[in-house]
Amino acid sequence: MHRSDLRNIAIIAHVDHGKTTLVDAILKQTHVHRNVEGMGERIMDSMDQERERGITIRAKNASVVYNGVKINIVDTPGHADFGGEVERTLRMVDGVLLLIDAKEGPMPQTTFVLRKALGLGHKAIVVINKVDRPDAQIEDVVNRTFDLFAHLGATDVQLDFPIVYTSAIQGTASLDSEKRGVDIAPLLDTILNTIPPPPIVTDRPLQMLVLALVQDSYKGKMGIGKLLSGTLAKRQAVVRIKTDGTVVPGKVTDLLVFEGLERKEVDQVEAGEIVAVAGLPEIGIGETLSDPEQPMALPPVAIDEPTVQMTFSVNTSPFAGREGKYVTSRNLRDRLFKELETNVALRVEESDTTDQFLVAGRGELHLAVLIETMRREGYELQVSQPKVIMREVNGETLEPYEELTIEVPVEYQGQVIEEVGRRRSELRHMKLTVHGDLHLEYHIPTRGVIGLKGALLTKTRGTVVLHHIFDRYEKVDPRTLQVDPHGSLVAHEAGTSNAYGLNTAQERGTLFIGPQVEVYQGMVVGENARGEDLDVNICKAKQLSNMRASGSDDAIVLTPPREMTLEFALEYIGPDELVEVTPSNIRLRKRMLNPEDRRKAKKSRG
Repeated sequence: MHRSDLRNIAIIAHVDHGKTTLVDAILKQTHVHRNVEGMGERIMDSMDQERERGITIRAKNASVVYNGVKINIVDTPGHADFGGEVERTLRMVDGVLLLIDAKEGPMPQTTFVLRKALGLGHKAIVVINKVDRPDAQIEDVVNRTFDLFAHLGATDVQLDFPIVYTSAIQGTASLDSEKRGVDIAPLLDTILNTIPPPPIVTDRPLQMLVLALVQDSYKGKMGIGKLLSGTLAKRQAVVRIKTDGTVVPGKVTDLLVFEGLERKEVDQVEAGEIVAVAGLPEIGIGETLSDPEQPMALPPVAIDEPTVQMTFSVNTSPFAGREGKYVTSRNLRDRLFKELETNVALRVEESDTTDQFLVAGRGELHLAVLIETMRREGYELQVSQPKVIMREVNGETLEPYEELTIEVPVEYQGQVIEEVGRRRSELRHMKLTVHGDLHLEYHIPTRGVIGLKGALLTKTRGTVVLHHIFDRYEKVDPRTLQVDPHGSLVAHEAGTSNAYGLNTAQERGTLFIGPQVEVYQGMVVGENARGEDLDVNICKAKQLSNMRASGSDDAIVLTPPREMTLEFALEYIGPDELVEVTPSNIRLRKRMLNPEDRRKAKKSRG
């Protein structure tokens, strides 16, 4: 049995801006009043980092009513690092909109989400957006999209996907690439005709799998999921079946469904609807809400295991406690374990010491978003170099491999192919794009990807574009990666940097700080041009003498320092370095601050 007055659909896209513009066009077409102030075009982006990075990190819901049918829209992350969100949200829907740029075509990161959607048996509607661009390559994009579906093992039914040509910013859609649309209605009609209504199991009692959590100031923690069978009403008695099989009784106090961009309270919900349930304060992701008389658990969502891990620890630098609000190990522990409630792809383990935690995620970006979120909340911590997670299967050691895609101007192809080749990669495909750039596709171990972006940006003067997504675990390559060791410029003493000291240091490499910056002994202040560490005194001032004044020489010209972002810091650091993260600053430092201790440790190693 199906519920014909409802459709549940997810939107897949790698670039977030086109996706939110399309949702905005749908809301306008269906006359949904946008009464959320200050959101502008990025209406579905609730996190600051989503607006800044231009990606979706947390799934969001909206709904519209078109021709008497309610369409629930789920904004799905398009990046493999947030696969935990993807795997859960795709269980709420019955079909997907695959949004593709008319110039760029299907992006590498789209592959991950589309593979998951096709694996669940969902039908897809391909939306070619920005067809009004003068440089649009519509025919080529459609062919590449079909090849992608075939490569991912789509069934014959899934390969017969409808195509809608849109200009989201103008709010138009058309089923013919040669004809300009007048409104977004053709897309909505295609959704009703292509995406099946949610199936309803009539011979089972109440069943709902909790797939997301949301915190409300008045109603507390609420569980979100799709009601698969039965009905749910206010003040109804239910049981929570936890992931370990434990049955906990409870009562629903409030029910909310999505209407436009907001949640609306209702008294009763029928099967097939996506609903938020309040009144169960201990509710968790993966639990089943069921009937107390006939409790029946649903299979939990299978989440892919993490591939990268880092050590999070209390800040121990000489500047510790100056800038952060939450600085103790208890603060750090509570925050990390609280994150586990909603970030199901994350893993946190306590170490032998109380001030260190081993945190594992789906990739560097997954962990970087968590660190940046904690930093903005007032936490102060230090993190280590990312390391890949090995697995033991049937006595064999396996490591994660990724699919790497690179686009670079032809003049830099030699440097790129040489650098990637040294990291034990396998070139799978190479071609020239319609814009004259070189398109390369590699199969590469994850440990070869760490630090690759920074190296290629340097070699190509910032012109390279690269994407990588986890593919699978394979047998460890016994050959070592031939990665050039980087050397750091390390502050020799504590003080305040000045132009004279920096001018001497910049002759040795690239600086990360400018003048009038407080530094401490052992703080990394730049990258050495040679592959070895070098202690520098950037606080040294030029001495006065009876022959000259300190300012009588030629004016010092300093090269602007390299911007220190969290992503660059995590890419840059080596095994003997740490990233110090505070609400105000991101600093690099050596694990051993004293240069004499570092020399002794190096001598004892070899």
